[in-house]
Formats: sequence, C-alpha cells, structure tokens
Amino acid sequence: MKVFLKEDVKNVGKIGEIVNVKSGYARNYLIPNNFAQIATEKNTKEWEYLKKVAVSKQKKAFVERGKVIEKLKEVSLYFSREAKDNGELFGSITMHNILSVLEKEGFQLDKRDVLLEAPIKNIGDTKLKIILAKGLETEITVTVTPLKNTAVAPVHEEKTIQEIEAEQNEDDE
Repeated sequence: MKVFLKEDVKNVGKIGEIVNVKSGYARNYLIPNNFAQIATEKNTKEWEYLKKVAVSKQKKAFVERGKVIEKLKEVSLYFSREAKDNGELFGSITMHNILSVLEKEGFQLDKRDVLLEAPIKNIGDTKLKIILAKGLETEITVTVTPLKNTAVAPVHEEKTIQEIEAEQNEDDE
C-alpha cells in the first residue's frame, strides 16, 4: 500500500515521501497515529502542491533569516553591572537579559537561537553564537563593564536620630 508520510518514521521514510508499506502496518499503525495518509491519485496531486508551497515558504524564511543574520553582524551588546574588585559581577547577565536587549533593538529571537553556555558572571567581552538555521550563524559580542559608583557614603560618627534629622532640616533650608 502506498502512503504519504506526514512525519519522519524510523526505518520507513521521511516526511513528505511516498512509501510502499504493508497494508496492515498502514491501517493499524501509520494512519491511526496520523503518521501517514493513503496515497490516492487525488491526494497525490494535492500533496505535491502542498509540498511545493512548503518549499517556497522555507526558501522565503531562509532569505529572511539571512537578512537578520547580516543585521546581527553589526550588533554589540553593552551591560553595566555592579562588580567586585576582582571583576566578578554581583549577579549575572542571563539569556533573558540578552534577549530583552535584542528585542529592544528590533530582533525577535528565540532562546534556542542563542548559544549561551552559562550566565555571564565576569567583566569583559563574551562572544555569543547565534544560529538561525543550518548555515546561517554569526557571533555577537557582549561587553560587560563595572557600574561606576558616583556617590560614596561618608563615614558618620554615632549620632542620635534627632541629630541626623536636625542636620537634614538644615540642609533643606
């Protein structure tokens, strides 16, 4: 019996192929589980048309992804975070942070498209690989700099609450 495969089936064929299988296997397993459809003459013409449409859509999507990759080659991301003296961050830069910045820049990426092995926990440059399709990949640079502390808290001697409030009132006047 000839059937169209709607999904990849191990040891039978791949999606979109017309394969010849035993009728019991087709009727009892492939068709009820929606893995295949009987290949009649009418279905064959319809299937060929759908296959052409799917190939056309895939080509258009591939071209669009190529344009996105070209734009991403120009992108560098910058983050400022509080850090220790040894360059270790208080916290980290996660996939969520990276994707939200890319989204603000106009890129709609899925977390599966960006390869970040572990959250970024140190100051400096990190290369991220972005893969949108097989053969369409690029690297972007994520630069993390320490956040500049502009206000340094002065050291106070012990004072009562009333003395501190009095000093604040004098500053307000």
